[in-house]
Amino acid sequence: MELNFSKEDLQFRDEVRSWLENDYPKHVKAKQDNAEPLTRQDMVDYHKAVSAKGWMGYNWPVEYGGTGWTATQLYIFNKEFGLAGTPPLLAFGVSMVAPVIYTFGNEEQKAKYLPDILEFNTWWCQGYSEPGSGSDLASLKTKAVKTFDGKHYIINGAKTWTTLAQNADWIFCLTRTETTSIKQEGISFILIDMKTPGIEVKPIITIDGEHEVNSVFFTDVKVPVENLIGEEGKGWTYAKFLLAHERFGIASVGGSLRALNKLKEIASNLENTDLDKKITELEIDLNALEITELRMLSDLENGGQVGAESSILKIKGTEIQQRLTELMVESSGEHALLYPGPHGFGSNDKPSGPDYSADAVSKFLNMRKTSIYGGSNEIQKNIISKFVLGV
Repeated sequence: MELNFSKEDLQFRDEVRSWLENDYPKHVKAKQDNAEPLTRQDMVDYHKAVSAKGWMGYNWPVEYGGTGWTATQLYIFNKEFGLAGTPPLLAFGVSMVAPVIYTFGNEEQKAKYLPDILEFNTWWCQGYSEPGSGSDLASLKTKAVKTFDGKHYIINGAKTWTTLAQNADWIFCLTRTETTSIKQEGISFILIDMKTPGIEVKPIITIDGEHEVNSVFFTDVKVPVENLIGEEGKGWTYAKFLLAHERFGIASVGGSLRALNKLKEIASNLENTDLDKKITELEIDLNALEITELRMLSDLENGGQVGAESSILKIKGTEIQQRLTELMVESSGEHALLYPGPHGFGSNDKPSGPDYSADAVSKFLNMRKTSIYGGSNEIQKNIISKFVLGV
């Protein structure tokens, strides 16, 4: 898609490309380009490099250390990073809990948490979903009960599908501080140090064989009341605010454009007209998604708020991501049967098929999650119906 960028925008694009060429950590780039797993230290190195450039607060207000970028600059940043194949910046700190803290937290909390998020001194994870409380998040049962002296909460319960909790320093949690007849009420937003006694993290190995998500158990976990964000019982309001920001970032247009370009290159050598047709249809949808994202960024720049429209990006963005992996499996043909792993069922031999087929199935399986996290796509359609169509 062609855009008429200003001179300043083009200079900014060149600056982003220069950073990606010269300052993007080489060991991280090598692993990303070769589809190798990243270690915790790799991710820390990558985020520290972005922070050193002053770009970690890409979506923050200037007053809290943010970049103050225009909507066009944010678009350029996301697109160029996606096209370069960088790891996604971990959203839990910079894009999820940070906006809640600087919007609803007190000055002491802002001073305590925000600088560490900007410098990536703290790895955050999200404590929302529970066993039996996934898409119906308001039915959560994890409880936070105040001690008699009113200085602490004692938290008991469990969270599940907690992404990268095995690496996290802190977790932000929705907990029930009061039982009410309306389940969305009585929920509070609390920050918890993962080193606190009584927290246990257990891995969940997903269908692609990876350890990305976890169950987190809380047994008499003692947390200072100062870790409550905003007002007690207002957590549902903060949760909806956070989820709107999360959904906005899930579209991942730049990453999808990179995957599409790779897919088009592969298909050009296959002489498969049916596959070519599917790729063309997908490219049209991706262009439409990109235009929708630009419209929303422009609205935000002019004082708008992230709202139900982010659900549109979430639905279409995740559907496109899944279709890309489906077409990659189709392009791989019989070589996709080498799954699991690039060497096929534990063999030390190199795969007989092309390199792109080595991880086609694992990516396909992993991307099944995208239409579920951040609020399932079915829930997003309800949100659009209620807030956009008014029904």
